[in-house]
Amino acid sequence: MKIKEILKNGIDKLREYSIQDAILKAQILMECQLNMSHEKMIVNYEKEMETNAINEFFENIDQLIKGKPIQYITNSQNFFGLGFYVDENVLVPQPDTEILVEEVIKLRNEMSQKPRILDICTGSGAIAIALDKNIEAEIFASDISNNALQVARKNALKLQAKIKFLKSDMFENIKGKFDVIVSNPPYIEVETIKNLSIEVKSEPVIALDGGKDGLKFYRVLAKKSKEHLKNNGFLAVEIGYQQKEKVMEIFEREGFCEIYSKKDFGGNNRIVVGKWR
Repeated sequence: MKIKEILKNGIDKLREYSIQDAILKAQILMECQLNMSHEKMIVNYEKEMETNAINEFFENIDQLIKGKPIQYITNSQNFFGLGFYVDENVLVPQPDTEILVEEVIKLRNEMSQKPRILDICTGSGAIAIALDKNIEAEIFASDISNNALQVARKNALKLQAKIKFLKSDMFENIKGKFDVIVSNPPYIEVETIKNLSIEVKSEPVIALDGGKDGLKFYRVLAKKSKEHLKNNGFLAVEIGYQQKEKVMEIFEREGFCEIYSKKDFGGNNRIVVGKWR
């Protein structure tokens, strides 16, 4: 069968199961299957596909229908203009997290020397690597998961980023002081996880579970980061859209000053930043 016929069948099957963006997702899977750009795939619409390739394409269609994120199928996600490898061991980097990266880049302007930055709960390494590619800094990244660190190191190698990776349960193995500590920690309430979409529940639970009230890791970050921040250093975190006031209260209670929040592209509260003196 021809590429265009297989693609149409894939779109029809996704639509049959009410998969959103069926055309776009089928096209992405086909481009990945053929290892072609969108433009090249269109040029080759009339070419015949091999049986093995057809079978693999529909296996991926079935995985999508079962709720597997398309990024795990293609092992790719764009973040801050960079192409990252992702799999089931890490969260899929989301566009809203780019707000956090942008803010840390701005904070760099308040520091005269080459800053030391620590990314806690690095996952795929997206935040640390995006920072490395955009500012001159000494960047460290930590995670409790060996599997996540393997993915992060793979991305650093792929994108030629100079990151010092550490295996650490939050601050357990962290030494020294930093100008900025940045984190996108787990922040979903444990009881809420079971009600999430199938796609989100396919992501590692350890990277989602923020404890009973979703604030477990913000308390640890605000309390322990004080031991590892230089004078006038910053703690910058991503938050859930309903957590602004509570996270700011945690920061204030731990002695941070000049605390502020910023919204994401959708107008939701997305980050909180505080200064340590």
